Amino acid sequence: MSCFPPAWLLLLGALLVPYFTGKYRSWYVIALTGLTLYTVTALEPGTFWHVNFFGHDLTLLRVDKLSRLFGIIFSLYALVTSVYSYYMRDGNQHMSALFYIGSALGVVFSGDLISLYFYWEIMAVASVMLILARKNRASYAAGCRYVLVHILGGLCLLAGILMHINATGSVEFSAFTAQNTANYLMLVGILVNAAAPPLSAWLPDAYPESTVTGSVVLSAFTTKTAVYTLIRGFPGWEILIVVGCVMALYGIFYALLENDMRRILAYSIINQVGFMVTGVGIGTAMALNGAAAHAFAHIIYKGLLFMSAGAVLYMTGRSKCTDLGGLYKTMPWTMLLGTVGALAISAFPLTSGFTTKSLIIEGAVHEHLLWAWMVLEIASAGVFLHAGIKFPYFVFFAKDKGLRPGETNWTMLIAMGVLAFFCIFLGVYPDPLYALLPYSMEAYHAYTPSHLVTQLQLLMFSALVFFLFLPLLKRTETISLDTDWFYRKGGKLAYIFLDKAGNSLNYICEKCLMGVVRTAAGFFADAPARIALFVMVNIWLIAGFRGRHLELKKKKLYSDVLQGALPVGLGAAVSTAFIVLVFLIS
Repeated sequence: MSCFPPAWLLLLGALLVPYFTGKYRSWYVIALTGLTLYTVTALEPGTFWHVNFFGHDLTLLRVDKLSRLFGIIFSLYALVTSVYSYYMRDGNQHMSALFYIGSALGVVFSGDLISLYFYWEIMAVASVMLILARKNRASYAAGCRYVLVHILGGLCLLAGILMHINATGSVEFSAFTAQNTANYLMLVGILVNAAAPPLSAWLPDAYPESTVTGSVVLSAFTTKTAVYTLIRGFPGWEILIVVGCVMALYGIFYALLENDMRRILAYSIINQVGFMVTGVGIGTAMALNGAAAHAFAHIIYKGLLFMSAGAVLYMTGRSKCTDLGGLYKTMPWTMLLGTVGALAISAFPLTSGFTTKSLIIEGAVHEHLLWAWMVLEIASAGVFLHAGIKFPYFVFFAKDKGLRPGETNWTMLIAMGVLAFFCIFLGVYPDPLYALLPYSMEAYHAYTPSHLVTQLQLLMFSALVFFLFLPLLKRTETISLDTDWFYRKGGKLAYIFLDKAGNSLNYICEKCLMGVVRTAAGFFADAPARIALFVMVNIWLIAGFRGRHLELKKKKLYSDVLQGALPVGLGAAVSTAFIVLVFLIS
C-alpha cells in the first residue's frame, strides 16, 4: 500500500456502497475512509504509476511534502465526517461523498495536468450530487447555478491546459513562471473553485442548500483543492495578493449581513481562503507555509463549525438566526464544541488559528507589504465579529425562542469532539503540523509576547465593538444581494429574449417554409396521377372529348394510376420525354 493511489480506494470503494444497507453501510464507509488515511500516511516520497496517454507521460501518484500534507488532512477529515454521518442511511449521499473526497485526493496526488483535470471534473459532478441530495426546489435551483459556474471554471482550466501543452509540449504540473494567456486561463479556472469574487456567490448559494452532512463534506474540499493547486502552480504571482485581500474583506462584509447560520459560515470560507490566496501571492517560504498550514487548520475548525450548525439544523429543522436562540440550555455539548471552532477561526491563543494565520501575516510583514498587512488585520477582526461571536451568540445565546430539541446524537458529538481536540492540540503544540509543511519552520515561534498582546488586543476590541453595536447587528428577515444577482436576472432575461425572439422566428419560418413543404408533399403524394391527367386531358380535348365522357375518362385514369395500372405506352412516353429534356438542358 506504500505506493497505491489513495484516490482509487475511495473511487472504487464508492461503487460497493449499494451492496451494504443500514448501519453496515455506515461502518463500511468508516472503515474505507480509515483505510484511506492509513494509506496516505504510509505513502513513500516519489512519483509512481506512470502511464503513457497519447504520447504524454502521466504521473498518477506524486508524493512530496505538499501533497502529503493535504492528503493527510483530506483523509483525516473524511474519516471524521464518516463518523459524523453514521446516522445517515442515504446510500446516494455516501457514494457522492466518497467520489467527491476521492477526486479531491486525486487532484492532490496528480503529477500532471491531464489527470488533475480528470479528477477536477469528477469532483465538480460529485459535489453537485451532494447539493441536489436535499431534494427540494431550493437545492435543485442552487445545484443548477452551481453547475453553470463550475462548467465555466472547468472550461477555462481545460482551455489553459490545452494551450499550455500545445505551447510547451509538457503535461507536468509544477510552478508556472510565464504569465501568458494559457496560465492565466488556468488561474481563472482555479480561482472559480477558490470562490474568488466576482464568481464567488456559488458557494454561499449552494452549500447552505445541501443536506446536513452534505454541507459538512462540501466545506472542506473544493476550495482547499484550489488552494493546493495555487500553491503548487502559482506561488509568487502578485495578482493573488490583491485577489486574496479582496476575498478576505468580501467574505466579512456579507457574513455580517447574513441571517442564515450556514450561509454565515459559507461566506466565512471566502474570507478564510482569502488569507491563503494572499499567502500564495506573497510567495515566500513563510507565506507558502502559512497558506498550507492555514488550509490544514481551516478544514478542521470550519468543519467543526459546519458540524455544530448541522447538528442544530438536524435537531430543530431551522437555520435562520432569527428563528434560533437559547439552545445552550438543551444542546450544551454542541454549543461548547461549536464555540471551540469559533475561537479557532478567530485565531484565539491556544487554538490552531492562532498558530497558522500568523504565518501569513508575518509573511506580509517580512515583505514590507504594509497595505496587505493592514487588510489582513482588519479581516482578522472581522472574523471574530461574524464567526467568533455572531454565530455562537445568535444561535445559542440570543433571545430564547422556546426551542427544546435536546442534544444531538452521539456520533455527531464524537466527530465534533475529535475536531475540537485538534483545534486545541495544534494551538497548544503546533510542531507536528509545522513538521509537515513544505519548508523549514525552525526560525518561527508563534507565541511571542508581541504577537500575543497584539492578537488579544485585536480580539478584545472586536468583542467590544460587537456588544456596543449589538442592536445594529441583530438579524432581521432580509435578503443580501450578491454577484449571483447578475446571472440570475441575466439568465431570466436571456430566457425571455430567446423565447420571444427565437420562438417568433421559428413560427415565421414554420409558416413560410412548412407551408411550401406541405404543399409539395401533398403534390408528390399522387404526382404520377396528376402528371398523367395533365397529359391525357389535353390529348382528349384535342380528340374532341367533352363533358361527361371527359370526366369519366379522368376518373378512370386517376384510379388506374393510383392502383399501379398505368398504361405502358404512357409511362414510356413520359420517360422518353424526361430523357430528351435532360439532354437538352445538359
